[in-house]
Amino acid sequence: MEQVTAIIPNWNRAGMLGRALDSLRRQTAPCARVLVVDNGSTDSSRAVAAAAGAEVLSLPSNLGFAGAVNRGVEAALTPWVWILNNDVELHPRCLESLLEAASAWNAAFAAPRVRQLANPSRIDASYDLLARSGCSWRAGCGFPDGPLFAEARLIQFAPMTAAVIRREIFMQSGPLDESFGSYLEDIEFFLRASLSGFAGVYAPAAIVYHHGSATVGAWSGTMVELLARNQVLLAAKHFPAAWWWRVLAGQLLWGALATRRGRLAAWLRGKWRGLRDAPRARRSFPRAPRETLEPLLISCEREIQRLQQSTRPEPYWRFYFAVAR
Repeated sequence: MEQVTAIIPNWNRAGMLGRALDSLRRQTAPCARVLVVDNGSTDSSRAVAAAAGAEVLSLPSNLGFAGAVNRGVEAALTPWVWILNNDVELHPRCLESLLEAASAWNAAFAAPRVRQLANPSRIDASYDLLARSGCSWRAGCGFPDGPLFAEARLIQFAPMTAAVIRREIFMQSGPLDESFGSYLEDIEFFLRASLSGFAGVYAPAAIVYHHGSATVGAWSGTMVELLARNQVLLAAKHFPAAWWWRVLAGQLLWGALATRRGRLAAWLRGKWRGLRDAPRARRSFPRAPRETLEPLLISCEREIQRLQQSTRPEPYWRFYFAVAR
């Protein structure tokens, strides 16, 4: 088996971190190193990690998920890194299954089948898909688990909930963009990796159970503001100007969802911050040619449509594809 360093970004989640580390100890394919990157926690997180035998990299302040991952990857010396949320619990064969799938498919990264911890009959995550609106979908999130998510397949985007990644991707494509902080930083990273020729595999035999939104909360004001900002930054950094109407339509629709959740103010703050920071994002990375980028995202949109049509389509995607058509 390949050598792997497990990297767990953490901020003030000692209880969940302890359970994640317990499940790591039970892996049939043990990690060469377990590294908890602590974002300046004020609870007992560092003591919990040390008691579990993990190495602790203590950061002086909260650098966000992207900053913590980058510091962990810099400290890792193994060919593979396993990026883990602090609120996951792992099936004992999870890592073994991920590495087997990566080897069988000659993939540079592998994503597990993630089930909801509170309701394991439903999918929390499988692989990510990105639309030309700048909005993404975690494929199957909330769907019943079943045959639709039981087949391995090549993928371009992997949620960093529990993804195993060749460290060389970070060396060749660059680290996570720390200006994103949290949310969509993994989408943006894998978009650059895909444009550099790296591909991954979805490995449904690798099972993870995920609490979800443990740090800032589902549909919290913080989550909505960060997502709203980062959607703009992603589009500004990578998308051609000709897609402006898709971006506008898709993000206004997402704003309607946020408004229904009582988060209009957070959405507006995020969009204002995104528009303010967009010129810097546009200058930070040379855009890929449209003829390279567009087929990748068209294939994502087709996959979103295929999966959505397997059940009752979610309103966002139903309206987005009606407008985008």
